[in-house]
Amino acid sequence: GMAGGLEPHLEALRRELHGPAVLSVLVALIAVAITFLIWRFVQGRRSSRKAVLLLGLCDAGKTLLFARLLSGRYRDTQTSITDSSALYRVSQDKSTSVTLIDLPGHESLRLQFLERFKAAARAIVFVVDSVAFQREVKDVAEFLYQVLVDSTVLRNAPALLIACNKQDVTMAKSAKLIQQQLEKELNTLRVTRSAAPTSLDGSATGGPAQLGKKGKDFDFSQLPMKVEFVECSARGSKGEEGEADLEGLEKWLVKVA
Repeated sequence: GMAGGLEPHLEALRRELHGPAVLSVLVALIAVAITFLIWRFVQGRRSSRKAVLLLGLCDAGKTLLFARLLSGRYRDTQTSITDSSALYRVSQDKSTSVTLIDLPGHESLRLQFLERFKAAARAIVFVVDSVAFQREVKDVAEFLYQVLVDSTVLRNAPALLIACNKQDVTMAKSAKLIQQQLEKELNTLRVTRSAAPTSLDGSATGGPAQLGKKGKDFDFSQLPMKVEFVECSARGSKGEEGEADLEGLEKWLVKVA
C-alpha cells in the first residue's frame, strides 16, 4: 500500500527531472565551471609572471641597484652586455620571492632583451639617472615610449616604477620634475609617432598603440598599469662605504610581489 501511495509522487518527480528546471540548473553549473576555469587561467598567467625587469639607459645604475638589492653590498660594475637574473626575497619571512632581471641598457641591445623577457614581467623598474636626466631626457622618453606601446606590455599591464636613482648627488633632479618632464616628452613623442606605420613588434596595425587618451595631454595616470615614482640611491650618500637608500624601492617590491 505504501509503495502504491508513493507511485504518483515518483512519477511526478521523474517528469520534473526531465523538465526545463534541470536544464537550467545544468546550464548554470556549466557557466560557473567555465568562469572558474577562466579565473584560474588568468590567475595562473599572473602568478607565472614572476619577473621584475630592471630597465633603463646605460649608466643609469641598474646593475649596482641589482647588486645592492640582492646583497646589500657595493660593487664596481661594468656596462652589461647580457642579462643577469637572481631570486630576490621580498620579505623577512622568505616565502615570497620574485626573479629580478637586470637587462642591458645599451641602445643596440635593450629592445631585443625586452622582447625576450617582457611576457614574464610581473613588474618593471625603469631606472633613471637623476643627475644626467636633463641631458638625457629625450633618450629616456624614447626608450620608455617603446616599452609603453609594446602590445604585450599593454596587455599584461605590469606595475611600473620609475626609480629616480643617484639622489645622493646634489645636482640630482627630483622625482616630481622627472615625472613632469617625461610626461611632456612622451606627449610630444606620441604626436610624432602616431604617424609611424608599424609598432614595436613589427605588426603593421596602422600605427602603434595609442599612448594615453586621445585629445588629452599625456599623463601617467592614463596608462593601463599603475605607475609610481620613487627617489633612490644605489650608491648611498657615503659612496662605497655607506648604505644605499633603497627604502622606497624595497617597499614597492613587497607590494608588487
